[in-house]
Amino acid sequence: MKPISIWAANAQSELKSLKPTAELSKELMLSAYLTSDTLWLVKEWPDGNRIAFRSAFSPSGKLTIKKINHGNSKINFILACSTVIHEVTVLHDLESKSFRYTVKATPKIPLFIPYWPKDILSFDEEGNIKQEGKIHTHQRGTRSGILFFNDGESGSVFYFQNLTALNQYCETAKSSLGETVGGEWPEIGFYLPPTNAPLEKGKTYGLSDGFVTFSPQLPANPVEVATEYMNHLASTYLQLPRPERFYYNWLDTVEKGLNDLTYHKGCWTFAGGHSYLNAYVADYKSPPEVMVQLAVLMPMLDYLDWKGEKSHILVEELRAGLESFYQEDMGTIVRWLPAAEKNLDHSEEQKKPRVMDSWYLHHPLMNLARLSERGDKNAKDMLLNSIDYVIRVAQKFDYEWPVFYQMDTLDIIKAETAEGQGGEKDVPGTYADLMLRMWKLTGESRFFEEAKKAADKLKGLSFELFYQANNTAFSAGAMIRLYKETKDKTYLELSYVCLAALFDNVQLWECDYGNAKNFPTFFGVFPLKDAPYTAAYEEQEVYSALHDYINEAEDIEILPSLRLLIAEFIRHMVGRVAYYYPPMLKSDMIADEIKTGEIDPKLWIALEDLHDGWEQSGEVGQEVYGAGIAFGIIPQQYYKIKNESFILFCDYPISNFQKRGKSASFITGGDERLSCRLMILFQEPRKTEDNRLEVFLEKEKIIPVKNNPEMLEYSLAGNRKVKISW
Repeated sequence: MKPISIWAANAQSELKSLKPTAELSKELMLSAYLTSDTLWLVKEWPDGNRIAFRSAFSPSGKLTIKKINHGNSKINFILACSTVIHEVTVLHDLESKSFRYTVKATPKIPLFIPYWPKDILSFDEEGNIKQEGKIHTHQRGTRSGILFFNDGESGSVFYFQNLTALNQYCETAKSSLGETVGGEWPEIGFYLPPTNAPLEKGKTYGLSDGFVTFSPQLPANPVEVATEYMNHLASTYLQLPRPERFYYNWLDTVEKGLNDLTYHKGCWTFAGGHSYLNAYVADYKSPPEVMVQLAVLMPMLDYLDWKGEKSHILVEELRAGLESFYQEDMGTIVRWLPAAEKNLDHSEEQKKPRVMDSWYLHHPLMNLARLSERGDKNAKDMLLNSIDYVIRVAQKFDYEWPVFYQMDTLDIIKAETAEGQGGEKDVPGTYADLMLRMWKLTGESRFFEEAKKAADKLKGLSFELFYQANNTAFSAGAMIRLYKETKDKTYLELSYVCLAALFDNVQLWECDYGNAKNFPTFFGVFPLKDAPYTAAYEEQEVYSALHDYINEAEDIEILPSLRLLIAEFIRHMVGRVAYYYPPMLKSDMIADEIKTGEIDPKLWIALEDLHDGWEQSGEVGQEVYGAGIAFGIIPQQYYKIKNESFILFCDYPISNFQKRGKSASFITGGDERLSCRLMILFQEPRKTEDNRLEVFLEKEKIIPVKNNPEMLEYSLAGNRKVKISW
């Protein structure tokens, strides 16, 4: 038997003999129990087992109820102990088999809180703490406050702690909300982080805002876990208080960034007869990297297509140097520019000649394939000359890639991300993506067979599939393309597993304490499973990959929860990521010591990293290869209307865009229970005929929520047909 804490032992002892203090929901079999120190919210399962959620808690004991207020689907408790007045509100929803409970506290004296127990305990029929349960996933770092688990054989529980509600507490207490939801069975859930400064007397603080969903399902394999997870997450998302997103003018920012990227000397280095982009501003020590050049070039080309321009000096410069990354003796492109490999300082495992980080080989080749599709002969030659090497590596490692390997000998330098956790587990998906592009490009069936062999290695993986956010998102796209070609549902389900792992690495709360008061965080993506910060480059690539996934799934019946989550990520991302640019931030929140290169606070080049509110941001560096943010967003969210003086902007993905005469129509993505923003942006002084503009949602005319000489703004439901006439 696992040992338990004194707080758990006290709860076990008292709850065995207590009768309910109040019935919260007969249908959910949910009741409130008052022990000496806690108001417990207890759910009884059909099998007689129970699970309890700690709401109000008094470390000093002697908690008493002063008042209970009943409502239709709501009940409110006022409680007191010697040091704190508590208010607990419980709301339940029968349709979703869920309830929400909020806890607020008002200290009677200035108060330190050095410890707080976890808030979930599970009991068997005899009232003893249950020893067995399976945790599918939990919060890591400052990601969403999620805990998803099977409660023995009774059922599964999706627990979401809305950490946004605790900002005031953390601001006063100088505390962080990282690693606060999790634990080890049998004591799991959320704990209030200890205070580093006292709570103020007479001030009310949110201490908990929990959303709990019960299910009789016991997901037993990765596909079931992923499906249940995303369905619960989407259902909870609909109930969450969400920050309102603003419109950010990317049309202005993109030209600032393009100018700085082209002419700022810190962005460039010269080696081997060509100019190359640095990975980070003023990083002259590291040799140029092939991934960096292509990571900027590809979204730049998309932007030029949108503008209707054929080329740009930056594009020509980047293209000119690509061939120098090809290593003739190995028959492949390499990560570091061969002409400058001597500058590698060996300070890290990968900063050595001919050492490859597994995903780094596939990523630039995927972009070379995209260039080949555009008719770029040099890119196609490099790709075709490298592809046999890539396949040889895949077969050598049996489609399970290590973290680092020596390119010429294929010796493994670092096999695992951590002991017992394996290598880069999402790389089979990026390899499959590359192979499918090769198949489309050449028609050779061997590439299609390679894609299927790699996809097989994703089977049996769950949340641990995630190594790096962009690669996991690309993997989802590869799997849905395999499904479209084979009609084998296994591949569609594998795409769900990839996306569940991706959405398990986001921050679904608004951090509003410390430095984070200066930038939005809601729906931010973390680049690695253990990364302590969100990152500009990975966010932009995830954004592009999810757009691609939705486009591929246009005529496929996928999970509605997935359409909702993807659309909402896109909506929040297009306003939020502008805050990676230093000119958008306060100077004192930018790191003083920089790991790589230097930071120019006036430069419209994104910082790599935004951190928890109590930390400075930008400590990794100002990433040149993150310059694709604006280039990538504009072609996806802004729609030019030929021969007209206005541009459409929608912060959801849209489909079936058509222009006929003096009208345009499209279908909004997402879910009809949520809304998106449509803006009509006038690029010239507004004309009299512009007043004839009308917008219809499913044939019903709608009125703009904002109307001024520069623009019209509308609020549209998701998953609806829209028509604009003028």
